[in-house]
Amino acid sequence: MELTGIVIKVLPLQSGEGRNGIWKKQEYVIETEEQYPKKICFSMWGERIDNANIKEGEQITISFDVESREYEGKWYTQVTAWKAVKMSNQPAAGEPKHYYEPPTKDKTPGNDLPPEAPEDDLPF
Repeated sequence: MELTGIVIKVLPLQSGEGRNGIWKKQEYVIETEEQYPKKICFSMWGERIDNANIKEGEQITISFDVESREYEGKWYTQVTAWKAVKMSNQPAAGEPKHYYEPPTKDKTPGNDLPPEAPEDDLPF
């Protein structure tokens, strides 16, 4: 699954030692950019934390897995990101956001669409 939004909170790094060695976990809160924004807490583990280098205020797209577990009759859900990509073309504050720009053949106004395909006599 994928999700794009702005990181609004970087929670403290957690670490410890288990039977498989030393571990570390970082949690973040991302806010989606929809009509009704949602805040979602997700975590990253191990070296992915350093590789992603996520900071508050950055717009990112995360690829993640969702898993729920039962413990003493209650269910707990965890969102674990395995990839985070920073969005490099962030517009300045107040500018509209454009995620797709159609191809243009030249920069002359009115010439922003590709030439029309020639008509053919095929029935389909």
